[in-house]
Amino acid sequence: MKILITGDEGFVGTNFKKHLDSKNNQITGIDIKNGRDVRDFFAKDDTKFDVVIHLAAIVGGRATIEGNPLAVAADLAIDADLFQWALRTRPGHLVYFSSSAAYPIFLQRAEYKQKLKEWDINLDHIRTPDMTYGWAKLSGEKLASYARAEGLGITVLRPFSGYGTDQSLDYPFPSFIKRGKEKEAPFNVWGKGTQVRDFIHIEDIVRATFEAITNKVEVSNLCSGRATSFIDLAELVMMQAGYLAEIKTNPTAPVGVAYRVGDTHKMLSFYEPKISLEEGIERALKGI
Repeated sequence: MKILITGDEGFVGTNFKKHLDSKNNQITGIDIKNGRDVRDFFAKDDTKFDVVIHLAAIVGGRATIEGNPLAVAADLAIDADLFQWALRTRPGHLVYFSSSAAYPIFLQRAEYKQKLKEWDINLDHIRTPDMTYGWAKLSGEKLASYARAEGLGITVLRPFSGYGTDQSLDYPFPSFIKRGKEKEAPFNVWGKGTQVRDFIHIEDIVRATFEAITNKVEVSNLCSGRATSFIDLAELVMMQAGYLAEIKTNPTAPVGVAYRVGDTHKMLSFYEPKISLEEGIERALKGI
């Protein structure tokens, strides 16, 4: 198959390429890290791909999302160009990576402890998502719905907190692993440490994506359904690193929403995650 991966040099993109290397596929990767702007590609290229996995986006972790929202807004332009190109070239199937940030922030309060379901996003009744990154992904989902109405095969996936060994230190999981390896004491955690996330291993994200394509899934979360606070994560990392230290919180640091956990019901209809958080931590501490 001819497969296009946009943003192929990022954390998720490189893991997709690892998965596909052993298969007989023709893979095209486009990434600004290699001097190729995906918007220039969309403007000029007319190749018909069998599968498109669209990952290209400006994210940069919580510090960028909150600290430089106008830079993140460039994702709006990237996605607009993507769907214009897709309508012109009509790929066999397009996977649009949205985000759990697209969910309404008012549902993500600590007192609710609500698992976010796919239908909590109603594209005909928009409710405020998380910062410009959430708005960009929500807009991309709306464009995907229009493209689907034009006859394109499209899967929209909403990954929660994807993690893995080779992830950038801009994100919490690899930062915690680094502190664990160094046996940092006290162990520093942004915010009050009570903010909760839903961690899913990158290998499960990749495998679930291909199952979603095979099963012609239109919209689904990619998540574990397990609520893990940053304090919980710090304790798990220290336990596996073989020590225990005081956890020092920083309430002035960016933290995002209080409680972001996904409902797994839809995902489990086509894929069940294989790697637990404990196994993911063990792998990362070993560098595998």
